[in-house]
Amino acid sequence: MMQVYLLRHGVAEEGRAGSSDAERALTDDGRRKLRQVLELAADARVEPALILSSPFKRALQTAQIAKEVLKYKDEIFRTNALIPGADPQDAWSEVRAHAAAESLLLVGHNPLFANLAAYLLGTPNAQIDFKKGAIMRIDFESLSPTPTGILRWYLTTRLATSKERGDAPGKK
Repeated sequence: MMQVYLLRHGVAEEGRAGSSDAERALTDDGRRKLRQVLELAADARVEPALILSSPFKRALQTAQIAKEVLKYKDEIFRTNALIPGADPQDAWSEVRAHAAAESLLLVGHNPLFANLAAYLLGTPNAQIDFKKGAIMRIDFESLSPTPTGILRWYLTTRLATSKERGDAPGKK
């Protein structure tokens, strides 16, 4: 069985005219909220055997925070299969290329992650609201050409920070 974690990058700077989208960095608030989510993930024993990341700055910064919080010791593998406009099938091919790993942490962006989550669950038309800084776990019994994953859990920054504020999830 393989565990695949999808981690969308944290809140990033707004795009600026004349600057590349790939160079947008995380904000301080984005880093803080991301750390809270990842600390809960660490408590849930998320221990990736391999971290794969989009080469975009905000994703690499997110992957670096994940590396630190989850006590991952190896290098972060960069792949264009996780850039915003990538094809979910290419991302699945990347997962399958690392079949020897027991667990993968994929760090990337929307619209890819909303589409990828649906694709990995065998429901490509499903609408998934994949929030910034959120993490999702999907398990696979096999890595067949067409994925049929099992959703185990999905944690957003709002849920992670509601604990800090004492709010109940869903309470406004």
